[in-house]
Amino acid sequence: MEFLEIPIFDDDFFKMAFRFTINLGFLTLIIRWLYYTSSRRKDYLFTFYMISFIVFFLCFTLKKFELDIGMALGLFAIFGIIRYRTDAIDIKEMTYLFVVIGVSVMNSLANKKMSYSEILLANTVVVISIAIIEKFWHLKHEVTKEIVYENIENIKPENYELLKTDLEDRTGLSINNVSIGNVDFLRDTAVLTIYYYNRK
Repeated sequence: MEFLEIPIFDDDFFKMAFRFTINLGFLTLIIRWLYYTSSRRKDYLFTFYMISFIVFFLCFTLKKFELDIGMALGLFAIFGIIRYRTDAIDIKEMTYLFVVIGVSVMNSLANKKMSYSEILLANTVVVISIAIIEKFWHLKHEVTKEIVYENIENIKPENYELLKTDLEDRTGLSINNVSIGNVDFLRDTAVLTIYYYNRK
């Protein structure tokens, strides 16, 4: 049955629904259980979920046209244009973004040469790898933050320890390193970047 020469329903609907369910399940493990419990950052949850959904449906839709290499190049071009021009994305968030995109692409583009057992195994390996790193190795994630500092005397190299101590007292953070950016001698301020481990 068709409408304007386009099928209203076909067998690929069940395939798409089943694969989306698999994709959603593993993404929830990665995003909600692994990422959020380690970072406690809600601002990226929406981004990760929506990008993964769009990538999944985009890849599944384009796959029906059998574009192969052309489709792959087009997807790389699309992702290459996307740039977040607000805050810089930390390396950990960028890695998770790559993971959710990769998982969504893998789950949507798998063809008849790849069984569902192989798809489930690949997803499971990704989840277990992240779980081992996040939950068992307890790797610390270094975070950077820019601040405007007014005690300009402390930015001298010989006053580094005074600068670090002052910043730790004000922020309550255990700071690993401090780098000095732009200095405004008219206002007696400097832009500093502090490096510290994210609290668990």
